[in-house]
Amino acid sequence: MAPPKGNKNALGNNGGRPSKYDERYCETVVELGKQGKSLTQIAVELEVDKATLNNWADKHIEFFTALTRAKQCEQAWWEDMGQKGLTADKFNSAVWSKSMSARFRDDYTERRELAGVPDRPIETKEVSSRRDLARSIAFALAQGLQEHPEE
Repeated sequence: MAPPKGNKNALGNNGGRPSKYDERYCETVVELGKQGKSLTQIAVELEVDKATLNNWADKHIEFFTALTRAKQCEQAWWEDMGQKGLTADKFNSAVWSKSMSARFRDDYTERRELAGVPDRPIETKEVSSRRDLARSIAFALAQGLQEHPEE
């Protein structure tokens, strides 16, 4: 027997409205990631908010997997755009770099470690991986080529 309507405390009534989740969303999510779309853009496309996407990911392993794959596809799309920009006539590497560090913090954010001794100013030092250094050199070279294409 179904719980009585209107009684939030009735056995079997979890409250709230039914979930709009559909496992077919997984395919849509990955396809949007392949277009470089962010989590916000994916939520708008599915007509839900970002918290709902996270709730679905917590409850449905296939959706969690799709969101993870979409994030990888999104990053690949943006990296492809950066590679194409290196040989393009016009490319705003500063905007691209800022976007990358905002979207993909683990791979593209310059990190600083703070080390302090009591009663002394805190010292800062750059912490970069070899990949970060190679990326910085590539962007600097590309910027130089754009500014002086005849050389």
